[in-house]
Amino acid sequence: MKQVKITDVTLRDGMHAVRHQFSAQDAKEIAMALDKSGVSLIEATHGDGLGGSSIQYGLAKEDETVYLRTVCENVKNTKVAALLLPGIGTVEDLKRAVDAGIGAVRVATHSTEADISQQHIGEARKLGLETVGFLMMSHMTPSSVLVEEGRKMESYGADAVYIVDSAGAMLMDEVREKVGALREALSETCEIGFHAHNNLGVSVANSLAAIEVGAERIDASLAGLGAGAGNTPLEVFVAACEKLKIYTGVDLYTVMDAAEDVVRPKMFRPIITDRTSLTMGYAGVYSSFLLHAFRAAEQFNVDPRDILIELGNRRVVGGQEDMIVDVAFLLARRQ
Repeated sequence: MKQVKITDVTLRDGMHAVRHQFSAQDAKEIAMALDKSGVSLIEATHGDGLGGSSIQYGLAKEDETVYLRTVCENVKNTKVAALLLPGIGTVEDLKRAVDAGIGAVRVATHSTEADISQQHIGEARKLGLETVGFLMMSHMTPSSVLVEEGRKMESYGADAVYIVDSAGAMLMDEVREKVGALREALSETCEIGFHAHNNLGVSVANSLAAIEVGAERIDASLAGLGAGAGNTPLEVFVAACEKLKIYTGVDLYTVMDAAEDVVRPKMFRPIITDRTSLTMGYAGVYSSFLLHAFRAAEQFNVDPRDILIELGNRRVVGGQEDMIVDVAFLLARRQ
């Protein structure tokens, strides 16, 4: 029987879908539900990681330390992780997160920029944290380059390296190729993970394809809460794994109930593959751009799909949110 470790990202990637407005009470209720479920790791931060609360990325409802401490204090069985994007989060942010109680960090870079993770991965190891490298927007990068970047993260001390489909743009064959190449290239002691978005409606299938070729870690969220059309829905993925005799350690009824009773009432809008999120997957655009694109489209009276297609043509990546307004302005001038 294959085994896989599940990291739940409801309290991090899910923050994008609620405009980073989860309260400490929301975080407590979701964390407690997840702690009962058997997930291996709970990731909790602003959607853009430590230090992400800003005008650029969206102001969070709660102070970062309060939010993290609330999650950490309300779990008994599960380790809590934070996300850190070098350039947004700093080593000092990481130290404060450790003081709040986290036991792991996931250091995320664009899929060709693993070099900038060296300091943060190294510092995380010194702090005694489980440390994961996150290669975002992996659909934009050939397997050979992903292998090089993954090797860098492993050499810096990462315990695991992820292929991250930030745009929800991959299909199953591409997932198998890229995850398989990374699994073959890295040492057996370095685990391989996969993080999907559902913009093309295939996040569960893609996650299962990743497991086929050696992924040991999969990301998911309750009710699929996440940027764009959301992440791999945890309860659906666990059910599919049970049918395929893949051991997750997660109780199916518990996550079903948590999705239905705890998370869905807190959603601002349904997590569906609508025309805009579908456009993101089709164009290969960073999933967290969704709400930014909606706001810019409304401000300049243009179609958000046109904004996303143009961002895809320009190969804009995470961290370039300012380009969304620029593109919307230019599209409005052309009308």
